[in-house]
Amino acid sequence: MARSLISRSRTVRLAPALAAASALTLGLSACAGSAGGSSGGGGGGDGAYEAGADQAAIDEALADLDPVEIVYQPSAASQESVQSPSGTVLAEAIEERSGGKITVDTVWGQAIAGYGEVHDALADGRVDLAYTLPVYDPAQFPAVNALGDALGGLDPSPFIGEMVTNAVATDVAWQTPEIVDEYESLGIQPIAPTVASGGYYTVCADPGVEEADFDGRQVRIASKTQGELMTSIGASPVSMEYTETFEALQRGTVDCTLGQLVPSAEAGIFEVAPHVGYMTETSISRSPGALLAGSGFEQLPLGYQQVIFDSYADYYHGQMQTTVGGNAVAIGMAKEAGGEIEQFPEDFQQDIAEFSENKRAELAESGVAGGELQTRVEESAEKWAAKAEELGFADDGTTEDFDEWYDEETEFRLLGEAIYEEVILPHRPS
Repeated sequence: MARSLISRSRTVRLAPALAAASALTLGLSACAGSAGGSSGGGGGGDGAYEAGADQAAIDEALADLDPVEIVYQPSAASQESVQSPSGTVLAEAIEERSGGKITVDTVWGQAIAGYGEVHDALADGRVDLAYTLPVYDPAQFPAVNALGDALGGLDPSPFIGEMVTNAVATDVAWQTPEIVDEYESLGIQPIAPTVASGGYYTVCADPGVEEADFDGRQVRIASKTQGELMTSIGASPVSMEYTETFEALQRGTVDCTLGQLVPSAEAGIFEVAPHVGYMTETSISRSPGALLAGSGFEQLPLGYQQVIFDSYADYYHGQMQTTVGGNAVAIGMAKEAGGEIEQFPEDFQQDIAEFSENKRAELAESGVAGGELQTRVEESAEKWAAKAEELGFADDGTTEDFDEWYDEETEFRLLGEAIYEEVILPHRPS
């Protein structure tokens, strides 16, 4: 397994105010700094530089640009959260790569706009960069959600599975014009048009992962497809905001949540529902996220746009620290709460795989995310699994003991750089 050679534990400055006035800095400062006309990659008044340039060349290209401040709203509730690396690592990378010319005002806890409003906030300039959840608005983002469904069935491993599925999500999303159009029609610039986020597990108040155990259980779900899956196995799906899940489990309003481990850990779910069910042969459909830039992005000098795109490998590293590292933390927390970490029986997994296969056939017939969606997903999964293996990544145990074998020093940038070169670079502003 690859290990980190350098510690990157610096802290991003937090803004003291979350008022809308802070978002104005991007539009005003960017306009002031965007004089000049060259749009190529070789320098000029717009600060453009060649991809792969060293830091000295980037500093020289950006030297005459005015400083700007951008407002970034990541997924984490706070800087102390297990999810915080998905915010801090990207913010640090942008500030460092820009030589301090870009200041990132990191706003935690969706304090400017909740997930139901954040796309509007990106479009109207209140937020400049954000992690979003298009799964909350399937009517506006049907193609994004179709890809989330199509990811069902990929490797469920909490380590390699997460790395590969997140690579596939961004790869296939950029191959799918329907997905890109859903953002661009709103005046939003995708950087990672689909982020697979974390895999789904059953998290229940009582033990039991046989299919019969779910007959009659009330299960909180995150998407329409997950609701259909629960119905197919005899459970009763319950749709509710994730913030309501802890209380619902505590009161017995629901018996389980079909959830990701990281937000379950952050929300304290294991205190009331410590029993985790996992799969080894298939996986449940994903609830897709995205890394998006707002309407002010195109007003930025070209060099600043390139800095943000070129920080993708760092973003991927932080996202995997959150997702994969958070999985290990969550497994440990569930055990400490007295929970059982159990593998679904093979016949139960086969039923789930059959459901996912039928759902993929429906998606293919609908064409909502273009032709041959599943073929593209499968080919991408094979490619990125091979690349991960080539780079030395491997599962060294099971989900049940993931908290024991996960290496906190894993350097996810190695795969992130490969994704950047093949997937992100062709869309780099120039």
